[in-house]
Amino acid sequence: MANLSLFERRRRRVRTSLRKRAGERPRLSVHRSGRHIYAQIIDDAEGRTVASASTLDKELRGKTGATVGGAGEVGRTLGERAKAAGVTRVVFDRGGFLFHGRVKALADAAREGGLEF
Repeated sequence: MANLSLFERRRRRVRTSLRKRAGERPRLSVHRSGRHIYAQIIDDAEGRTVASASTLDKELRGKTGATVGGAGEVGRTLGERAKAAGVTRVVFDRGGFLFHGRVKALADAAREGGLEF
């Protein structure tokens, strides 16, 4: 573990705590890059993605980017798609990212979109 980056250590710590709390709920996984933000709801029991959204989607492309506003749009879109797929309760997996800025904006917008976590 000594050779792992701070990001990777944080990611492992978050995943370990998620496994303890997850149970039967799907996982809302977030990834952000310098240009885009991606989110997906994953059913780990079946190993499939239930719903996903990103700033690369057709309806969001060009209007948003790697900004707090773009993350909010992605969160709202993901919340709507999850409700359409029948998912209302999820576990939030922020990966190794801090719960601040774009990640927090996505989470708040997903809650507004109807997800509970």
